[in-house]
Amino acid sequence: MTPMSYVSTRGAAPELGFADTLLAGLARDGGLYVPERWPSITVGAFERFATASYADVATEVMWPFVEGAIEHDVFAQLVADSYATFATPDVVPLVELGDNMWLAELFHGPTLAFKDIALQLVGRLFDHELTRRGERVTIVGATSGDTGSAAIEALRDRASAEVFILHPSGRVSDVQRRQMTTVTASNVHNIAVEGTFDDCQDIVKALFADDTFRDRRNLSAVNSINWARVMAQTVYYVTSAARLGGGAGRPVAFSVPTGNFGNVFAGYGAQRMGTPISQFIVASNRNDILTRFLTTGTMTIGDVEPTLSPSMDIQVSSNLERLLFEVYGRDGSEIAELMARFRADGSVSVDAGRLDLLAEHWSAGRVDDAETAATIAALHERTGMLIDPHTAVGLAAAVNERADVDVPMVVLGTAHPAKFPDAVEAASGIRPPLPAHLADLFERPEHFEVVPNDYPMVRSLIENTLDATR
Repeated sequence: MTPMSYVSTRGAAPELGFADTLLAGLARDGGLYVPERWPSITVGAFERFATASYADVATEVMWPFVEGAIEHDVFAQLVADSYATFATPDVVPLVELGDNMWLAELFHGPTLAFKDIALQLVGRLFDHELTRRGERVTIVGATSGDTGSAAIEALRDRASAEVFILHPSGRVSDVQRRQMTTVTASNVHNIAVEGTFDDCQDIVKALFADDTFRDRRNLSAVNSINWARVMAQTVYYVTSAARLGGGAGRPVAFSVPTGNFGNVFAGYGAQRMGTPISQFIVASNRNDILTRFLTTGTMTIGDVEPTLSPSMDIQVSSNLERLLFEVYGRDGSEIAELMARFRADGSVSVDAGRLDLLAEHWSAGRVDDAETAATIAALHERTGMLIDPHTAVGLAAAVNERADVDVPMVVLGTAHPAKFPDAVEAASGIRPPLPAHLADLFERPEHFEVVPNDYPMVRSLIENTLDATR
């Protein structure tokens, strides 16, 4: 098969192979890379996947995306090594909640959040490719809480990368912050920006848009703007569907707590590859730009409100651009014009016909803090289980927006409840303890710089730090 190439959602950047797409992150025209075509999961694969190991399924599902860029045996070993770091051999176990609902626990990796599933692999792919090239990169990323710690864990102490992670000061949980700022690796640098996650994300995009800086510092990204992140996340949709639907092709539905849209877009990718998914529920908190878009066809940027589910406190969901690219028939020039209007006006609409295309499989629900807390409390009272606030948003939206009770509904459990102990304790009366490997987290010293929401200042800080590390 011809190796996969990758195209920008805005149509003006050169096509790249997988290795260059991995290292590029954001396309030169400001767009996001997507595969030129969606591969198909082979006939009969789902029956095998129902009982295969997670690593074996992951290798097979992702192989068409990387073939030609890496040897199969090497890729399989990188995948196996990535998931050997998880606390359970299932990697993503399914737990029955009753009423034909299931929780896919995505939080058994080193940093207790779903980002580990992609970033444990992405870190190894970076290291492999950069070592092969004899190169070094500067990783810059913005985090609403979980991407940062997962990226740091995956890339700490690697000679091939210097890592800068921006987080919104005071807008992540104490556990989330400390998982980033207590890491003592010399190649890790934490920056607390006095603003929102959207501000951090805008600064990262501005760094990539500065071609001189990007080239001089060999910039790369680990946010979900990086295609490899999305690629790795498609796998748990496939494994969940295979286990619940077996080889019969029975449909499965998913409810996904969503901020930057990368997690649920990975589900769309799995669906395009042949996974029988009948419904995606996009679950939002009060920062509900995605719910408003999927119900009205209009995206309007509002103020970011702090909530019990801070990783979803986002108004500009970068990965929605990838879905719009598909809905607009993969017309990059139309997407470039659409996104330019969105940035200029703060609002943009799609026509009713395109919204109807989405309505066939896509639903959305908004869940406020009171319903989030009530959902945590009710599940604990009924089952004894504790869930974090983001997962609770997904569960509440699943109950409210479910299209067919006869179809298994999978709620993505995106973080361990111990990452948000205050919210969980307030709702349930129980304070979830951190696992043993993080038990002393609050005794470790922190290391980070606080800076204003100012692009030139952040760029100068990165430049000066890089010069000092030479």
